[in-house]
Amino acid sequence: MKNFITFEGCDGVGKSFQINLLKDYCKKHSLNNVVFTREPGGSVVAEKIRDIILDAKNDSITDLCEAFLYSASRAQHVEEKILPALKAGKTVICDRFVDSSYVYQGVGRGLGLEKVVALNAIAVGECMPQYTVFLDLPPKQAFLRKGGVDKADRLEIADISFHEALYDAYKQLIKTYPERFIVIDASGTIAETHEKIIRALTLRNVL
Repeated sequence: MKNFITFEGCDGVGKSFQINLLKDYCKKHSLNNVVFTREPGGSVVAEKIRDIILDAKNDSITDLCEAFLYSASRAQHVEEKILPALKAGKTVICDRFVDSSYVYQGVGRGLGLEKVVALNAIAVGECMPQYTVFLDLPPKQAFLRKGGVDKADRLEIADISFHEALYDAYKQLIKTYPERFIVIDASGTIAETHEKIIRALTLRNVL
């Protein structure tokens, strides 16, 4: 959908930090028509589901249950926040969306891409991003720069081979949807990556 922008990247790449920098940029330049949100979460009910998904204590959650929880959170988020904002003429920038489920549950958890795509098609309908910014940095480099994994995060504590499989899956998605993905080399400094993001979004008339 026009003016719906999502951000993706492997854990530890600095995605949420870059989105916060983008938010500051929008405030500084009086771009008041931009709505920032995140997944899982983004609404009251969706945030409660987020707490369940990410809590490291919930290690008994099955892979299929995890996929349904993400989709349930997403369905609520789309209906309650994303679609109303887009219909009001606003630009929506979301930290993660369906691509995360495609790679984390479809590939990482081994549920199969076809099954997860079908599940999310029900959850979001026609509400797919116009552009997806992918911060490109391999998992080992990302965690090294971050200083290790967040042991309170149920997904981050997975084995490095899991995260490498996710990275490969993202690369395949980029090949499948080249017109949607904007690949940003995130190996440089924070400031360099930020400038690349601003340049790419400005070029596409998002900002």
